[in-house]
Amino acid sequence: MKIFISICENGANTTKAAAALHMTQPAVSLAIKELEQYYGVVLFDRMGRRLKITQAGERFREYAAHICDMFDDLEKGMRDWDSFGVLRVGSSITIGSQFLPNYVKAFYHRYPGTQIRAIVAPSEILEQKLLNNELDFALVEGIPHHPSLRSEAYMEDHLTVIAPADGTFLPWQTISIETFKKQNFLLREPGSGTRDLFDQVTERAGFSVTPIWEAVSTTALVNAVISGLGIAVLPHRMVTGPLEYGLVTGLQVEGLNFSRHFHIIYHKEKFLTTSAQAFLDLCRNYEMDYPLPRYTGLH
Repeated sequence: MKIFISICENGANTTKAAAALHMTQPAVSLAIKELEQYYGVVLFDRMGRRLKITQAGERFREYAAHICDMFDDLEKGMRDWDSFGVLRVGSSITIGSQFLPNYVKAFYHRYPGTQIRAIVAPSEILEQKLLNNELDFALVEGIPHHPSLRSEAYMEDHLTVIAPADGTFLPWQTISIETFKKQNFLLREPGSGTRDLFDQVTERAGFSVTPIWEAVSTTALVNAVISGLGIAVLPHRMVTGPLEYGLVTGLQVEGLNFSRHFHIIYHKEKFLTTSAQAFLDLCRNYEMDYPLPRYTGLH
C-alpha cells in the first residue's frame, strides 16, 4: 500500500516512486501487479510507458492512505506514548483568517512543544486533502460533500447582508426579496462555505443571482461595498468592525435566514490522536474559555 501511495504521490511514475522508496523500479511494478491480482481490479491503466490511475485506483488510494496513516499513528503512539507529534490542520478562509490563529496560540500555551502545520484554503480543497490523508482534520463553514467525511457542528454563526453607507438604505432596514434580487452582488467564490450557504438559501427561496464580483478575500468584498459597488453577504463576525464604524450598513431580507454552524470535518476512518482530540476540544469550548476575535475590515 505504501508503494502504491508513493506512485500516486510521484505523478504515477514508478521510476520516481522507486527512487523515493530506495527500491528498484521492477520491484515497484511487481508490487502493483500483486495488488491488482489480489483484489481483482486494475489500479492503473497502462498507456505506453505511462500510467493513469483508474476509478478503482482512486478508491483504493483513499483506503490505503488511511490504513497506512493508522499504522503510522500506532507506531508513533506506542513508541513515544507521551509525544503529541505534529498536527496537520486545515481551515476554510473565514475561520483561518479569524479563529485559527487564536486556536493555535491557545493550544501552544496549553501544550508547549507541540507542532501544528496549518493550511488555509477553500472548503472543497480541504475536503480533497482529507480524502488524500494530507490533513488530520479541517474546520470549515459548511458540511462536507463527500460521503467518506464525518462532520460535527461546533460553533453557531450567521451571515450578514451589508450595503454601502450612502443613504440608499437605512441601518438594518428590512427589504423585500424583490428589492434584494435587484442589487449588484459581491460574493465569495464558489466552493467556499459562505458561498454554499448563500446559494442554498437563495435556491430555497426560488431564485439565484449572478454576482458582479467574486473573491476569496473578505476584505476585498468589504472594501468594494464601502466603495459603493454593491452589496455583500458575509460572516457577521467578519463585518462587525465596518458596521460599528459606519463604513457599511447592515440589512435584513424578509424571509431569508442565513444562520449556520462552523463544522469540524475528518475522514470516517481517521484515527484521531490524543493531540488531535485535545485541539478539537479547545475549538468546541473556545467561546466559553476565550474572548472571540474581532475583525475590523480595515486591513
